[in-house]
Amino acid sequence: MELRYLTSFLAVADELHFGRAAKRLQMAQPPLSQQIRQLEKELGVQLFERNTRSVRLTSAGEAFVEPVQRVLEDLDVATRAVRAAGRGEYGRVSVGFAGASSNESLPLLTRAVRAAHPGLELVLRGQTYANVALDRVADGSLDLGFVRLPANRPGVETRVIYEEEMLCAVPSDHPLARREAIAVEDLADEPFVSFPANAGSTVRDATTRVCAAAGFSPRMVQEAPDSYTILALVAAGVGVTLTLTSCQHIQQTGLVYRPLAGPEIRLEAALAWRADNPSAALATVLEIAEQALPTPVRR
Repeated sequence: MELRYLTSFLAVADELHFGRAAKRLQMAQPPLSQQIRQLEKELGVQLFERNTRSVRLTSAGEAFVEPVQRVLEDLDVATRAVRAAGRGEYGRVSVGFAGASSNESLPLLTRAVRAAHPGLELVLRGQTYANVALDRVADGSLDLGFVRLPANRPGVETRVIYEEEMLCAVPSDHPLARREAIAVEDLADEPFVSFPANAGSTVRDATTRVCAAAGFSPRMVQEAPDSYTILALVAAGVGVTLTLTSCQHIQQTGLVYRPLAGPEIRLEAALAWRADNPSAALATVLEIAEQALPTPVRR
């Protein structure tokens, strides 16, 4: 059964006149009559009673009108949806992010995407460490990832969206809490709380590098999967940690943040995506992200 037969049927059912229906469909009357006869043959029923003066629906024709209207309306919705998807106005984009460090940037992006194109859905994959997000973007299991530089993977492009400064978090009753700034080397004998080793955390990797540059290896006494738990453990006196300015919104009783003495240690946060990802929805999200999360002026 051809869809054009259904369109012709509704036109005749509405006009109850083959000549007017043919004019409405911008076709000649004989082909229209032929389409209706073919439709009746396929259905095995008569849809119209015709004579030289009038056309009216049979009971079968009347029963056929509403289902055909629904079919054509659904087809119209499907057509508009696929065209919107082709323009990047409809579809799904999977996004991997690390949690606390995306506390400000992710809501900004989500709100901007929703405002611009309500048909676009961001499928959020939380607790995805930056290096893990980068790997999943590279293998195609994620469309977009919040990562930190350097981010060297073949075929993956990045754009910086903000910079973060490393700082120290210590218990409020710790002697170091009385200082305005804490030198990294003063943490050499302190127990550390941090993310699990080899889990893809760039903060854990940066902590190891910074401490190594100060001449020691951090003594990790406790690992935790997220910044909220890590900082709660620091507040409880389990140890100290190196964290990022983007996590300072986490406020715990018994916890203080202090800058590191000396030159600032900064990490660049970025969006990452595969250059060959064919998704029009992803392309639209990246365009929106340029406005919602602009690249900062480099220092």
